[in-house]
Amino acid sequence: MKTYSPNEIKNIALVGSAGSGKTTLAEAMMYEGGVIPRRGSVSAKNTSSDYRPVEQEYGSSVFPAVLYAEWKNQKLNFIDTPGADDFVGGVISALEVADAAVMVVNAVKGVEVGTEIISRHAKRMNRPVIFVVNQLDHEKVNFEQTIEHAKASFGKKIVLVQYPVNPGNGFNRVVDVLKMEMYKWGPEGGKPEVLPIPDEEKEKAEELHNILVEAAAENDEKLMELYFEKGSLTEDEMRAGIRAGLIKRDMFPVFCVSAEKDMCVRRFMEFLVNVAPSAAAMPGTKTVDGELVPYNAEGPTSVFVFATSIEPHLGEINYFKVMSGSLKEGDDLTNMTNSTKERFSQLFAAAGKNRTKVTELKAGDIGATVKLKGTKNGDTLNEKDCEYRFPGFKYPEPRFRTAVKAVNKNDDEKVAEVLNRMHEEDPSLLVEYSKELKQLILSGQGEFHLNTMKWRIEHNDKLPIEFIVPKIPYRETITKFAQADYRHKKQSGGAGQFGEVHMVIEPYVEGMPEPTSYKIGGIDSKMSVKGKEEYNLPWGGKLVFYNCIVGGVIETRFMPAILKGIMEKMEEGPLTGSYARDIRVCIYDGKMHPVDSNEISFRLAGRHAFSEAFKNAMPKVLEPIYDVEVLVPEEDMGDVMSDLQTRRAVIMGMDSDSGFQKIIAKVPLKEMQRYSTALSSITGGRATFSMKFAGYEKVPGEIQEELLKSYDEAEDDE
Repeated sequence: MKTYSPNEIKNIALVGSAGSGKTTLAEAMMYEGGVIPRRGSVSAKNTSSDYRPVEQEYGSSVFPAVLYAEWKNQKLNFIDTPGADDFVGGVISALEVADAAVMVVNAVKGVEVGTEIISRHAKRMNRPVIFVVNQLDHEKVNFEQTIEHAKASFGKKIVLVQYPVNPGNGFNRVVDVLKMEMYKWGPEGGKPEVLPIPDEEKEKAEELHNILVEAAAENDEKLMELYFEKGSLTEDEMRAGIRAGLIKRDMFPVFCVSAEKDMCVRRFMEFLVNVAPSAAAMPGTKTVDGELVPYNAEGPTSVFVFATSIEPHLGEINYFKVMSGSLKEGDDLTNMTNSTKERFSQLFAAAGKNRTKVTELKAGDIGATVKLKGTKNGDTLNEKDCEYRFPGFKYPEPRFRTAVKAVNKNDDEKVAEVLNRMHEEDPSLLVEYSKELKQLILSGQGEFHLNTMKWRIEHNDKLPIEFIVPKIPYRETITKFAQADYRHKKQSGGAGQFGEVHMVIEPYVEGMPEPTSYKIGGIDSKMSVKGKEEYNLPWGGKLVFYNCIVGGVIETRFMPAILKGIMEKMEEGPLTGSYARDIRVCIYDGKMHPVDSNEISFRLAGRHAFSEAFKNAMPKVLEPIYDVEVLVPEEDMGDVMSDLQTRRAVIMGMDSDSGFQKIIAKVPLKEMQRYSTALSSITGGRATFSMKFAGYEKVPGEIQEELLKSYDEAEDDE
């Protein structure tokens, strides 16, 4: 394979909803580019990109697959991404290194909610988008409706470059209004017959041609002047205008294909070569310091790792983009995250499960390597004296969580190792052992996401595991002032234990005045503050601890022990064992013994006094509340709203968003368990949602009673 320059490289992310045909389109492009001798199919489980066992089992992509094709002396790198919203992490990593996105749309289903979600990511990353309407040979195709849906979502930026003459059964003809030709295919697709546009299509073709010319001219002042002067543009002038419109995201061209029958794929690849922006045409990428780095093959060598795959018999494969300079086989680069020196002993051009060995990759190109020691997704590696560091990925917040444990307790450690390895491949999958909940918590984008991980662990690693409902990280706090004292006294021969602590506690509120006096036992007692310690608790909220001892009834050296006892009980809340927060404590009196008092005595006295005071301070359990946004087709609004109300949701607002309805609500985490599955069931998979932690709020009284009862029963069982 030749070494391609930045102006000869096109990096494309193939994106779209599940079932739109991205993998099939990728197969056809690789076949036309001569990378594979024949086209595989998803149903036959022999495609280049869906080669992992779980993908063949499910019949759909789970991981992004890096592919390429050489076409007309240019290199097309394209990344086939998963369509299911649960695997959006792969879409985000692909868009991060792509210079343009190809949005594949199912001609039967039209613009789906997944199309809209992916387009938001493309917009956030400022990526050009080209639409490809696929499956035009399906008997239920509705091309016109699909285009109307697209225009409703994306406005006048949607511009047809092609339209089908005979969509549905027998589809084999397309009119191209850029070249003003008609293409006709035989049953096997491939290279078309180029024909004049039939008389009955000329009026429609001319109208769409003029719309395309105007759209192309709008993106360049010189082209606009030419258009006004001549009334038209040449094919090359139109290409220049379309390219400018693509880069500015002011134009979304639409193409037509039947990927399964290899119809119009060659023409689409020709368009990518002629019009899609090359790496050199893009402005470059900003570093974390805001420096814009162009794709310059003469610059310092810098690469960005965007994906990792763990392959049997081969180990870890790292996929990267050359951001600057030229990377040669055997080069040593330094990882900017951990300062590890890495040798790129082998370089490959990746074609899914197949890899072609290369000796050099220039700026803008995408490649793969093996046996890097300490490099992970999102890392930047540079040559000596180069300080570039590119930002990592911004994944959506997890939407589904479960606790996981091995069926065989002896396998717990192995399961944790496998899950951490999976996180390296898919960083949107989060793994954490919760000391608070005493559970291994697995979080991801949906139930399908986590079930896929479960399938892989059980089938690939032969480790049976089970998912159990995760506990909720409740918090405990108090709502009023309370006082308590506790004497710890123990005598067992020789030196004993003695410590007595008197304290008052009250709810802590930011900005509240310092304590001066409290009514204790009906008497106003003044507080003389000798010391104050303020702690931002690791689990949220605060503890403010005051030493108000007068006259030395408790020596200062015992204060840390009292504080330790209080903190121990805050880590194991008196009500439900959950963390306590937002409490102010004043130690104002007590007693000690000249011989028997020691640190453990005051630690236990402080712990028990705090527990008693807490229970008398009208304690409340707090639950985590999440901000939830649901994007749903209008016809499903009523059912989705009804379901949310059963989940104790507080509806904060509603809005329309690109042809869909958006519901904004606050929902307790407890009620979001399995919501992704429920929403999919209610809407037939046409809705999606996002959730983000908002804060803690008091649980309703009846739920608090249930929690206390459950905790007491669990304590009795132990």
